[in-house]
Amino acid sequence: MQVEYKRVVLKLSGEALAGSKGTGIDNQVLHSVGGQIKTLIDMGVQVACVVGGGNIWRGAAASSEGMDRATADYMGMLATVINALALQDALESLGVITRTQTAIEMRQVAEPYIRRRAIRHLEKGRVVIFAAGTGNPYFSTDTAAALRAAEIEADVILMAKGNVDAVYDRDPRREPGAQKFTELTHHQVLNLGLGVMDATAASLCMDNNITIIVFSMAEDDNIVKVVCGEKIGTVIRG
Repeated sequence: MQVEYKRVVLKLSGEALAGSKGTGIDNQVLHSVGGQIKTLIDMGVQVACVVGGGNIWRGAAASSEGMDRATADYMGMLATVINALALQDALESLGVITRTQTAIEMRQVAEPYIRRRAIRHLEKGRVVIFAAGTGNPYFSTDTAAALRAAEIEADVILMAKGNVDAVYDRDPRREPGAQKFTELTHHQVLNLGLGVMDATAASLCMDNNITIIVFSMAEDDNIVKVVCGEKIGTVIRG
């Protein structure tokens, strides 16, 4: 198959890694994702991943219940490291050389994030997993994905979702008549207040002209299909 994108950032939400379980890590989902990433590596695609932590801890929810927001967010960053290490293990069990880099230093389990080192890993055909978000509270892992994509000059951000297959004007799980978008601009995402990602992340993608593709992980090979240019989900550009 012909590859459409050479260097990609795959954004995996914690909810997607939980699969039908809802919380924790679903090993079947983990190995499905790992198998697709291996296929991309074998095709010569450079793959970086950003993982969320919502399957383990949600900082915003804890903050709304009275916990200090910064503390809650740091706990969420640690949850992303757990998911990153699980994904790293799944990839290495498939023979894919992987490096996890964290925005908060924890040298016993992962490398600190260093931009030039991350790019060198990618050039050598290694998968790089970016964990701990941006390393700062008040910023989401969507913002981390946008920031890392800009830093490593990625061609596209692939937002793999576990519960929706595209961008809609309303929540399709609650409102069956919700309108599905196949293409959007960054301006439309911001002006319409669509829940693709938070406004900070969307603005960062707009300022750096980063294409975003939102799609479902329900099919076992959707990640590969999207990288090969198949029209799946919603494309956000311009």
